[in-house]
Amino acid sequence: MITKKTKMIMKRKKKEVYAFGQHICMSPHKARRVIDQIRGRSYEETMMILELMPYRACYPILKLVYSAASNASHNMGFNERDLVISKAEVNQGTTVKKLKPRAQGRSYPIKRPTCSITIVLKDTAVNENEKEFQRYQYTILILDLNKPGVLITKEKYTDMTCYDMYNNGGLWDKK
Repeated sequence: MITKKTKMIMKRKKKEVYAFGQHICMSPHKARRVIDQIRGRSYEETMMILELMPYRACYPILKLVYSAASNASHNMGFNERDLVISKAEVNQGTTVKKLKPRAQGRSYPIKRPTCSITIVLKDTAVNENEKEFQRYQYTILILDLNKPGVLITKEKYTDMTCYDMYNNGGLWDKK
C-alpha cells in the first residue's frame, strides 16, 4: 500500500492585532508577574485588572493593551468587546549601564534592566462558529503488484484537528 499525504491549511481572515513596547525601563521578572494575570482574558476584563493592580508595571502594559485595542478598532474595524488577549510575552531588553561617583574617587556601576513587551489581541467574533482547524487530506492508492502501473482503488478521507487552545476550552485562570 502506497500512501500519499497532502497537507492543506484552511485560510482565514486576518483577526490578530499586535502592539510592541520596547526599551521599557523595568525588570522583565516584574513585568511577567502582571502579564501572567492578563494572558487569555478579554479586553474589558484586562483593563479592569490593570487599573486595580498595585504594581508599577501595570501602567506601561495598560498603555500597550489600549494601543492594541485602538489599532484593532481603527485599522481593522473590530469591536473592542470581542477582543481577547491571545498572546502576551515579556522579553529581556538591553541593560542601561551608568557609573555613580562614590567616596575617595571611586565609582560604582548601576545597571538598569529594560524589557520588551508584545501584546497580541485576537478577535473572537470573526468566524466564531468555525474553529481554527488544520486539515489533513489523505489519499490512499492501492496498486496491483502483479500488474505494474494498474490502480485498483483510490480512497480519500479528511482528518480535521483543532489546534486552537483558546477556543478549544483549554483556557484557564492563571494564579
